[in-house]
This record gives sequence, C-alpha cells and structure tokens, in this order.
Amino acid sequence: MLFEQERQQKITNYVEKNGRASVQELCKEFEVSESTIRRDLKVLEDNELIQRAHGGAIAKNGVNFEPTFSEKSDRFLEEKKAIAKKAVEFIHEGDTVLLDAGTTTRLLVDEMKALSIITVVTNSVVFANELENYPKIEVVLLGGKLRTETLALVGPLTELCLNQIHVDKGFIATNGIDLEVGLTTPNLTEAATKRKMIEQSNQVIVMTDHSKFNRHSFAKFGTIEQIDYCITDDKAPNEVLRALEQKGIKTIMSPLGGE
Repeated sequence: MLFEQERQQKITNYVEKNGRASVQELCKEFEVSESTIRRDLKVLEDNELIQRAHGGAIAKNGVNFEPTFSEKSDRFLEEKKAIAKKAVEFIHEGDTVLLDAGTTTRLLVDEMKALSIITVVTNSVVFANELENYPKIEVVLLGGKLRTETLALVGPLTELCLNQIHVDKGFIATNGIDLEVGLTTPNLTEAATKRKMIEQSNQVIVMTDHSKFNRHSFAKFGTIEQIDYCITDDKAPNEVLRALEQKGIKTIMSPLGGE
C-alpha cells in the first residue's frame, strides 16, 4: 500500500511516461477508488505537475520543458527553505563553495549571509547581486551566456572559467533525480555547465525537493554515484533514499520548520 505522496509521485511518472491516462486506468494501476484518483489528480494539477482532462489526465510538459526561474520560485517554498537551512551547516569558515543557479540554492544564499571568510563561486547573476553587500564573503561570478529561463551563465566560456578553479563543496540543483537515469535538466548547454561544476568540486551536494525524485528531464549531467550528499525534505520517497544510502550516498532529510 503506497502512502499518498508516493502514489501521487508515481501517478505523475505514469502520466509523463504514457502521455495521458484515464481515471479508470489509474484506478486499476494503483488499486484505489475513483474518488481517490480524482483527488490525487487535483493535487497534482494544483502543483502544476499534470493537466487534468475529461476522464483523466495528460502530461503537462515534455522532458525538455522548463519553467522560468520566477515560476519555480514559489513551488514547494517551505520545503526548499528547510533544505537550505540544513545545507548551510555544511559550510565552514575558509571554505570555497560553488553555487549552481537554482531556486533551492537561491534560498541557501539567504542562509549564507550570516557567514564570513568564505569564497562563493557561482554562475547566477542573481546570487552575485544578493551577496554584493557582504564584504566578508568573496564572490566570484563565472562568465558565459545568460539563459533567461534560469538566469544562469552557461556555455563554453562558463566551462572555461570552471576549468581554472577547484572548490571544496559544490551545491548542485537538479530538475530530476532518477536511480537509473541519474541527474538531469531540460537544457543541453546548462547540462554541460553542471557537469563541469561536478567535476570541479571535491564534494558534490545535491539540493532537491521531493518532487524531483523518480523524474528525469532531457539532458543528463551527472550520475548517482557522483553525489556525496543529497539534502531533501521529509516528503522524499523513502525507498529512493534507502537505495541512495546503499550506493554510499549520505542522504539528509530536513523537516519543515527545521526541527
């Protein structure tokens, strides 16, 4: 028997894989009533994960779809805040850290403002602007082409800059994390930049809310085995977290409220 959150995640995956699904089909697949499936579909549509249609649901977006930075900012906001509060505990005086552009890593920036004597390397113009008035934090902004969807600097110039540095810890954002596929993002150019970020980090710390598990986007940028730590919220699927632990990856769940 699946928990509600697990079932909804599996419904999302099912609809994305097949393109569409009827209520009756989902009832049979997950062995629950029509009223349960209809409630699940409403929740998933409210979270912009699927689109309800007459008699069922259709996939909202293809694997190469990507909402804008502002569109993603408010999704699972409390979960992302909890993840950021846990992630900042990994940063110590004297560290050099790399921050990948993302809405979860954006909240880590807020938590970092109380720190001092650290160096932050980032491909996010938003993050650099946020930290400009904190003189005890040295900011290194990578060059590159600006992607308006994510407000990230990406491409060959970004990778060239990354080749010149090596950091203690890399905090990486992802659009999907799948045990078989790995880490993925919708854009090939951004994937190449993320791949180089992983290569140049002594420790790779993936920050991801529960909605990204068992999902994959168009472009792969990393393997599961390259992750050292995965910080997520307490709604993440337990079976996936156990599988990650078995692969030697330390998983950290941050409860809402930071308790």
